Amino acid sequence: MGERLDIPLPSGTFDLAVVLVGVSHPGNLGAICRSMLNYGFDDLRLVAPKCTTSDDETRARAKHASRVLENTREFPDIEQATKDCSAVIGTSGKRELGRKTLNRHFLYPWDMVKRISNSGGTVALVFGEEGKGLSGDDLAKCDYYVTLPTWEGYPIANLSHAVTAILYEIQRLRVINHQGDEPGLPDIVPLLSTLQPSVRESLIKAIEQLSSQTGKSPEHRLSVEQTIKRTLLKGTPSDEEATRIIGAFVEATSALEYAKNDPRWQKEHRRKLR
Repeated sequence: MGERLDIPLPSGTFDLAVVLVGVSHPGNLGAICRSMLNYGFDDLRLVAPKCTTSDDETRARAKHASRVLENTREFPDIEQATKDCSAVIGTSGKRELGRKTLNRHFLYPWDMVKRISNSGGTVALVFGEEGKGLSGDDLAKCDYYVTLPTWEGYPIANLSHAVTAILYEIQRLRVINHQGDEPGLPDIVPLLSTLQPSVRESLIKAIEQLSSQTGKSPEHRLSVEQTIKRTLLKGTPSDEEATRIIGAFVEATSALEYAKNDPRWQKEHRRKLR
């Protein structure tokens, strides 16, 4: 359980390289490798790292993402690490004030993803050292910057958490646009809830039959019917969800008929809609 399947990484309109400048904690490095492979990326580049890919803690935290560690490349500076990239995006959680804001034009991750979704080539995401982040000189080597929408009272996120949050946003768009198109993307949750007209009709009929067995007056029964109908249909259930609800309503209606000695139950003991 938790091991990788032998399937290709998901494709996209661009390739992604994660660039870590001066990473110093083996645990963070390993956790980043795991997050990268979780979301279908394996191009990790280290600039002047202060820990190694062979560290025991790094490998323990990477779990089954050893392929990311094995393919990791080291570079002396950001320029060399991003030489083949068509876009270089810096990251920072620092909230600058006054004149310094002129030097930091941030995007949120979802805006960044929209900008790079059709960029082609390789996009580099550059992250700074734990506790320090990217220096002003490092940021100047980037095309533009992305920041997380963290709480203003404590905006600086852990390095591995920051990498994970941004990779999630990229993968999110890939799933939205291409779910079901390739085996490397999850296809376990429908993106759209659809209710076929025939299923909708059956659901309404089941609600009406259940409501007919409730209350002591026509007004009360109508109120129950309308409340259930509006509540369920407002939630736009899928065909599968509606079908299960229909089955439950049929059984509940049958039980109410039985409790009332209704001859319809004795005659049909039904499991289907009339």
